[in-house]
Amino acid sequence: MTKFKEPLSKRNTAETGIRYEWYAMQRWGAKYWDDFFKPKIMYPNMTMFLPFYYDTKGFYQNDKSFMITGENIAYLTAFLNSSLFKYCFIDNFPKLGDKGREVRKVFFDKIPVLQPDKETDEKFKKLVEDIQHDFTVDKAKNIDQLIFDLYHLTPEERKQIGYIEIQ
Repeated sequence: MTKFKEPLSKRNTAETGIRYEWYAMQRWGAKYWDDFFKPKIMYPNMTMFLPFYYDTKGFYQNDKSFMITGENIAYLTAFLNSSLFKYCFIDNFPKLGDKGREVRKVFFDKIPVLQPDKETDEKFKKLVEDIQHDFTVDKAKNIDQLIFDLYHLTPEERKQIGYIEIQ
């Protein structure tokens, strides 16, 4: 193996600014490592359900899941788990077999999402943390109603959407 030491030692540092040992074949280049420690939404890339998890504990993920960071993450978690989101956008996510769905960022790009103020995000933060700790259908329906209120849905629209189970 030492016959490769000289040419490998001459590799430049342009990719990361770090000089690696000559034997280091894989170069770590992820610039988002600190996002794991921020509040984020975690979700799988293939699932039978549409589960979006609000994480404030800095959980890590594997290559079979994604995360969303940024502003209003608690509200966005509530919206993505809502019956409104499922009713309007379930067809944006390709089917995998009879029950599965592929959930990738590319499919979110065209989905319009209301941008709430900080007070609204804080309200949803408490609700999302509570429902993740102790899920009940009543809590989910309550969050649905609050989402419906924000989107000014009529009684007829609310009735048409109804409550959609996690699937």
